[in-house]
Amino acid sequence: MTSYVFRSAVRGVLVLFLVTVVVFGMSLLAGDPIQLLIPVETSPEQLEQLRTAYGLNDAAGVRLGRFLKDLLLGDVGYSFRYQQPAFSVVAERLGATIELAFAAIVVTLVLAIPAGVVSAVKRDSFVDSMVMAGSVIGHSLPAFFLGLLLIYLFSVKLHLLPTSGRGTAAHLVMPSLTLGLFYAGRTARLLRSSMLDVLHQEYMRTARAKGVAEAIVIGRHALRNASLPVITILGLELGGLLGGAVVTETIFAWPGIGKLAVEAVIARDFPIVQAVVLLTAATFVAVNLMVDILYGLLDPRVRLTRT
Repeated sequence: MTSYVFRSAVRGVLVLFLVTVVVFGMSLLAGDPIQLLIPVETSPEQLEQLRTAYGLNDAAGVRLGRFLKDLLLGDVGYSFRYQQPAFSVVAERLGATIELAFAAIVVTLVLAIPAGVVSAVKRDSFVDSMVMAGSVIGHSLPAFFLGLLLIYLFSVKLHLLPTSGRGTAAHLVMPSLTLGLFYAGRTARLLRSSMLDVLHQEYMRTARAKGVAEAIVIGRHALRNASLPVITILGLELGGLLGGAVVTETIFAWPGIGKLAVEAVIARDFPIVQAVVLLTAATFVAVNLMVDILYGLLDPRVRLTRT
């Protein structure tokens, strides 16, 4: 187990290094950031002095080495827009994104687990058809459409919820529903498929033959074994949510890192973009590692030490 975690951590570090190189390369192709810092009347001599001061005249290899060194110290530069360290700006928005991400995952689990289990148990019934139709509709609706629909219904017509912003639990309802309904559809379909594979296994028939209650058979034996592929999907979804739900945060003016990334791209605030991308990559690496470990805890057949 320890060796597996170590190898996974090494692979994660390699992935982060490659992402860092790609992010740095993209910043070279994105244009000259000095143009954002100077007034129009700046002379060519002053422009050259600024480029030298910021190290932009150095070779790409030298700049990459300096970028990696600063990154190890937690520094990806100063935001051109906020005039603060980029990671500090992102950290201020991270709490809002984490709040929204976990609320969306809760909505996903609350909707998807009962839907997937009931649909599998009631296979080919009217209930199964309705659940699957609802899951397809939920997963097919674009976030911008569903978000605007919820705003129109609950804010404009019913005056029950605020249209945007963050501050109270009411502000969290519509953004989390927008994301949760989308992910719940895919998760429910996957859980149904996995449950159907498990329900007819020999150990299920054995449990029923021993007189175990059907609810225990479904919950303890079927759901636990059917949850393995679902955990993978949830891990990827959580990683994406923690990286910022760009469309949803923009629609509801939710002050998370997704909305911050959009603003940074528009303003060509490269340090902020780099900080968001690197944070997202690190989140995916960490979540994938936790998912692999959880696999071993749920299924003893998974030999982590031999992976």
